[in-house]
Order: sequence, then C-alpha cells, then structure tokens
Amino acid sequence: MRCDAWEPCDRSGVLDLVAARMRKGPTRRSGPPAPPYKAMIPNRILLPLIVACALFMENLDATVLATALPTIAAEFGESPIHLKLALTSYLLSLAVFIPASSWVADRFGVRLVFRGALIVFTVSSIMCGLSNTVGELVIWRSLQGLGGAMMVPVGRMVILRSVKKSELVGALAWLTIPALVGPVVGPVLGGFITTYFDWRWIFWINIPIGILGVVLATIFFPDIRAVTRQKFDTIGFLLVAPGLATFVTGSTTLGLGVLPTPVVVVLLVVGTALLAAYVWHSRRTVQPILDLALLKLRTFRASITGGFLFRVGVGATPFLLPLMLQLTFGMTPFESGLVTFVTAIGAIAMKFLAVPILRRFGFRRVLVTTALIAASFTALPAAFTPEWPLVAMLVLLLVGGFFRSLQFTSLNSIAYDEVAQDRISNATSMSAVTQQLSTSVGISIGAIVLSIASGGGEEIVRSDFILPFCVIGFIVALSAIVYWFLPPTAGAEMSGHKGARGSADGEETRVGTGATAP
Repeated sequence: MRCDAWEPCDRSGVLDLVAARMRKGPTRRSGPPAPPYKAMIPNRILLPLIVACALFMENLDATVLATALPTIAAEFGESPIHLKLALTSYLLSLAVFIPASSWVADRFGVRLVFRGALIVFTVSSIMCGLSNTVGELVIWRSLQGLGGAMMVPVGRMVILRSVKKSELVGALAWLTIPALVGPVVGPVLGGFITTYFDWRWIFWINIPIGILGVVLATIFFPDIRAVTRQKFDTIGFLLVAPGLATFVTGSTTLGLGVLPTPVVVVLLVVGTALLAAYVWHSRRTVQPILDLALLKLRTFRASITGGFLFRVGVGATPFLLPLMLQLTFGMTPFESGLVTFVTAIGAIAMKFLAVPILRRFGFRRVLVTTALIAASFTALPAAFTPEWPLVAMLVLLLVGGFFRSLQFTSLNSIAYDEVAQDRISNATSMSAVTQQLSTSVGISIGAIVLSIASGGGEEIVRSDFILPFCVIGFIVALSAIVYWFLPPTAGAEMSGHKGARGSADGEETRVGTGATAP
C-alpha cells in the first residue's frame, strides 16, 4: 500500500485549532501527511522524541514502582512477592489491549488516539497515587495499561511509516535515548521519594510529562488513518484478549499461593484453549487482529521468538535486583536505586554506537554475541554479596546495560526488515504484544523461582536469589540459538553491513515510502 493511501484526519478540539492557526502556507497533500506545524528538526529525530515522552513515562513508572515495592508492601501489610500483582496487572492490560491498537489508530487517526492514550495514562497515574489498598492499585494500574497499549505502539507505527529503512536504526535509537532517562532517573527518584517523602508521589510525577506529550503531539504529530477501513476482527479479539488474560494470570500466580491451585490450573487450561482457538481462527480469517502469518518472515520470526526469550530473562531483573539489595543487603530504596541506575547509563552510552556497530558486524553477529554476553551479566548478580566492593557491582551493571541495550535496538529494527508497508500496523501490534507478554512472564518466572528457592517462607535471605538469577540468565542465553539461524545478510539494508551487500535479498525496501517487501 502506498503512502498516499493515507490521508489527514479531520481535526477537532481546542488544541487542534490552536495548532492549525500556527501553520503557515498551504498544506502539502501528496505523500505522507504533513504535521500541523512544520519543525526545523527532521522527522527521523522529531517524531521519535515525541513518542519518547510516552515511552519515558512507561519506563519511569515501572522503575520507580519496582524500587518502592517493599515499602508499599509494608504499608499495605502484604508480601513483596504478592504485591508484584500490581506490576503484572499493568503488563497484562497492555497485552490484552495492544492487539486492537493498530485498528483503533487506523480508524480514528493516530494523533487523536495517541493524545487520548496519554490522557488516560496520566489520569490513572493520579488515581494510583490515591490508592489505599492493593485492589485499588491493581485496578488503576490496569487502566494505565489501557493507555500504555495505545501510546507506544501507535507512536512507533508513525515512525515506521515516516522513516526510510536505511535510517530506521538511527531513528529507533533516537526514540530510545530519551526514554532511557526513565530507568536512569527512576530508581534514584523512586528511592529518594520513598525514603524521604511518600511513595504516592512516584505516580504523580507523570503529570507534567503527560501534559508535555499531549502538547507536542498536537503541534507536530502527523495525523494519518487508512482510507480503506479494515473490518474489526471481533471474534479474534474475543479469543485472544481473554486468552492472554487468563493464561498470564495463571502463570503469574502459579506457585505463589495467591489463588487456590485448582483455580490456577483452570486459568492456564482456559487460556491455552482460547489461544489455540485463536490460532485456528486466524488461519481462516482474511484480516485477523493478530496476523500470525507474519511469522513466516525470517527476520520477524527471529525478533519475536528470540526477543521473547531475551525479554523474559531481562524482564525479571528490575524485580529481583532491587528486592535483593533492599531485603538482604540492608539498603534503603534510595541506596538501591543509586546502584541499579547505572544499568541504564550503560544503555544510553550504547545508543550512540549502535549504528556503527551494526554497520561493521551486521545484525546476525551482533544479536548472537550480545545475547551470550548479556546472559552472563544477567546471571552475575547471583554472585553479589554485601562484602563485594560497590564499585565492582556498579561497573558490572554498567557493562551489562550496554549489551542489553544493543540487543534491544537490534531486535526492534530487524523485526521490520521484510515487512511490507501494508502490514506495518499488524507487525507493530504483534511485536508489542509479545514484548509486553514476555516482560510479564519474566517477572512471574523470577517471583516463582524466588518463592521456590526461599521455600515459600516470609523471610528471604541472599542465597535465595542465586537460583532465580541463574535461571533468567540461562533463558537469555537460549535466544542466541534462535539468532544463529539468521542468514549473514539479514537486515543488510538497515545496517549497511558491507559484507552483506550484493546478496540476493538486496532488493530495496523502504519503510514509510510505500514500497513493498520482496
């Protein structure tokens, strides 16, 4: 489908009128829709920075909550492991509603959906801070997930339709750089607020960020929708949404004693049956809500399967590491935040080197190597003791963050190497679902293994964390096997890898120009 098959949406609302008055000169009608106000910064930089406001909120919110988890658990009189439901309820809500994000954006316009999602996320953040029970926190975290499900996937969709494939790696790096400020600031800010103020303020810091995102999206975001409207796959949604919800709920509570064992078994069986039914349904539907046929593309399949394994392992780290530092090292939330924030500093340093590294070594070699290195650094905290020099822990966490971030940038880019323009929406939704689902599963695995290692007791000691860190490190290493089967030429156009040029797969494909993949 060509880019000129997309048209500007009708503007509505006070902010739209203000933005329209700021526009000078006639609107260009050919090609991708122009934003209401022309900026001096090119789209490959400007659009990722706007989307990064949403991604910043998501990452900041997750990291501050993980740091404050023991304190919130103590105030509510709950076990920190059980309180993790407040984390997984958000991730679960993301996984349930993301499948519908591409259809909603195509139907109502990306700018309207993006702004509405920011507002929902910000308002629910306020209500999280006003919660007085675990139940209330879980409800409002779930509503946050609804907003998050429409924020980042829709924003990433605009980037993929507006940037050349050869510039995509750099554009996604720009998207991630400001967002990584969240994990940098989050542990420190969350620990500082929890230690010296009230944990409720960790949610309220989203308010100014949300307002800024709404204003920037109104002024600069190109609003596009599909001319040819796709019929909503109602049956598919009614299968995949409750299927994901029941399966993740069952896997999250497995072995924790939160729910009776028969109930957990029923949830897992029902969830598996619904997801299996969706697989059958998708093969017989012209426009399924999640296009499983995309898995026939080698690079997309590797990004989904290998990325799932990688994120399962890495996703457990923000839950396990602050817990270990606070419960067994005797650190305050602020002190543990100062230790863990160096991981994100390493990630930011990598973003400036991602393009030259991929150009020099290519996607396949980078993915395999970084998966094995990141696996080692993911398991390394199992060896941490209170006697370790603090500087040594900081250096190791810094290096580990560098290689994990390089893996994420490579995965997020190569996923769309073979995806045709008219399937970008479906690919974005499916990729986002698996990313959030893998993070939820990772937290669950970390908590379950920790519960097993501690014998299900209320008191957790340092040695109980050895097995969880080793398990998640092993899961990360498994992703290297998936990447190994990629051809050396995979993603050559994106990376500019010289050794891959001139291959049979070298036919040019541009994401955002309307050209379709071979």
